[in-house]
Amino acid sequence: MASVSMATVALAATIAQSSVFSFGTFLTALTKGTALGCVYAIIGLGFVLIFKGTQTLNFAQGALAAVGALFLSFLVADKTIPLTWLPNPLGDLGGTWATWLVNLVVAILFGAVLGLVVERLAIRPMVGEPLFSMAVITLGVEIVLRTLANDSFEVLARPINSPWGTSGFELADVFINYSYIAIYVAAAISFIGVALFFKTRVGVAMRAVAFDQEASMAQGINVGRIFALAWALGAGLAALGGILSTQPPIQQAGAVVISTPLVAFRALPAIVLGGLDSVKGALIGGIAIGCAEVFAGQYLPLLIDDWQSILGPGFQEIVPYIVMLGILLFRPYGLYGTEEIRRV
Repeated sequence: MASVSMATVALAATIAQSSVFSFGTFLTALTKGTALGCVYAIIGLGFVLIFKGTQTLNFAQGALAAVGALFLSFLVADKTIPLTWLPNPLGDLGGTWATWLVNLVVAILFGAVLGLVVERLAIRPMVGEPLFSMAVITLGVEIVLRTLANDSFEVLARPINSPWGTSGFELADVFINYSYIAIYVAAAISFIGVALFFKTRVGVAMRAVAFDQEASMAQGINVGRIFALAWALGAGLAALGGILSTQPPIQQAGAVVISTPLVAFRALPAIVLGGLDSVKGALIGGIAIGCAEVFAGQYLPLLIDDWQSILGPGFQEIVPYIVMLGILLFRPYGLYGTEEIRRV
């Protein structure tokens, strides 16, 4: 027993003296994890809005994210209007930041319009059909949009020319990319905006449709319009998330690449963990999943020698799914999801 205790104390002393377990390392992992989680939260918020408005789990969110990032690349890199060869009239407004931010808003609006088109052509005709059928339709939309998008960046990455590039600053011996700040600001604006939106007349109507579509129609609410609005908002948030996913901590190249659409599937555990219909759950679930992924990649190889050799170098990306499955065993509707009670 004495030898075991001495070994434990020795291990603790080694960990305490090791730089990899220092407070600076912890802060670095924390800032990276929260930034990653905020990207997941923004994309997850789009999932939640579409699910609340239409009761449909949108598997096309990843493709919408990639296409939204492509729209910005067309606007700022090619200086053309997306899907055309016409010059972008907003390509040069006299300032790098002003030009990029204005085109960012335009790209998000293009993404919202694409969401309207998808809802009108693929989702609206399926109203009244089983929800599983609508989910399968979104999977088909994902395949179509991703195939079309891949033609643009499969061979050559498409830059989005972010004004901060890959630079950053040091704070308390921790290097923080400027992209992290942009992600934090974007997440704050997105969630505050959605919270304020739900207090408006249209937002209350969307909440009513999410609760009971038939009762909402009986009260004179245009359910079709709410469907369209939910898809527009969800696709716009997907575009914003796709644009931010081209930056650190997800990508270092600052460009749309072949793996950009996969960010939505990495964000899926966040909304399942937080609750499919919960805005607060999307934020908390996103940050929790992002931190779990980063901290697992930072510390697990140091605690378990054979972990990386068994699961491979990308093992940290499966940790969110393990966390999600563990939570769902105890809370099937997520941390903040609405529990559905059926009387038989």
